[in-house]
Parts: sequence; C-alpha cells; structure tokens
Amino acid sequence: MSEPARTERGLDRLVNFSDATVAIAITLLVLPLVDLAADLRDGQSTGDLLAEHWPALVAFVVTFWVIAGFWRAHHRVFEHVHTYDERVLHLNFVWLISIVFLPFAANLLNHGIDGDRLSFAVYIGTMLVTSLSLAAIELRLTRHPELVSTPLPNARKGLVASGLLALALVLAVAFPNVGMFWVLLLLFQGRVGKLVDRRRTAPIRTQ
Repeated sequence: MSEPARTERGLDRLVNFSDATVAIAITLLVLPLVDLAADLRDGQSTGDLLAEHWPALVAFVVTFWVIAGFWRAHHRVFEHVHTYDERVLHLNFVWLISIVFLPFAANLLNHGIDGDRLSFAVYIGTMLVTSLSLAAIELRLTRHPELVSTPLPNARKGLVASGLLALALVLAVAFPNVGMFWVLLLLFQGRVGKLVDRRRTAPIRTQ
C-alpha cells in the first residue's frame, strides 16, 4: 500500500483543483448557447430561436443539474477526508476526466441526428463513469478509515446512483426517443436508497 499524503495543503490543493475543474466544465457547457445567441438571423425573433434550439437548452439544464449533483456528492465525500493516498488521487482524476468530457458529450448530443443511440450512450455512459469513480473513492475511504476524519454517512448512495445511470444507459439505447430524459431516473435515487437500506436492515425471518 502506498503511503498517504499527510499534509493538509496537499488535500486542499486536490479539492481546490477539483472544484476549479468542475467550474470550467460548467462554463464550457454554456458556450454553445452563447454561439446560438450570436447566430440570431435577421427577422428571427428570440422566441423562434428558442423554439428551434430547445433541445440544446434542455440538454444544458439537465447536464448542469447532473454536474451540480456530482459536485455535491464529491463535496459531501471529501468533507470527511483527512488525507488521501495514490489510489484516491488516481480515482479522483478519473472523476475529473469524465466531468470535463460531459460538455463535449452534451454538444455531441445536440448536433447529432435525432434518436442517435451512440450519442445517448456516450452522454449517459460518461455520467456512469463519473458516478462509478466517485463510488470507488467512497469504497476506498470506507476500507481505509485512516484516510477519513469521520466515517462516511452512507457509502451506498454512489452505488445506487451508478445503478440508476446504468439502467438509464440501457433504456436510452433501447428507447432512443426518450433519450437523455432517462437521466431523470436519478430523481429516484433517494427513494431507491431508502428501499435498499430498509432491505439490508430488515431482520431475517426464520422458519
């Protein structure tokens, strides 16, 4: 096992770098919309422009919401981190790679043909990588309590989110007409998590 980094400055740099990367990804997400506003044609109203490009607006809102949710989950996890090791560092970079790739995936979706299964697979698949990498970080921290100052409250949340995104990926490929809206299955993360917790804590009945 590699020796963990023991300085608070190192952890601060890791968290600050992650926060800055998320901020850049969100900024990149809105740039295609800025370009759309610049393409407003003579005689075309703002309403016409919005009606023509409403899928791009929806993709922006959904992707912004997803990235914000991933940041909140990342923030929640690292609030408990006391130090980190090489495994956590590498997994965090995987998380960051998927975050900065999301604006490209969203733009690919906006400019692809309707019902393009591959575009949906890339879009939701990227989110799945983001979720799985954070779940792996949680698992690493849970198995190595010397890395945290306080125990993680519920490390299974990440696995629940990953499961819902995997389901959304399958459904988006199978039913592309619904497309990226399958991502909204994440809204049921809390309910599914409570159901999983209830089943895990339910007493085993003996005959």
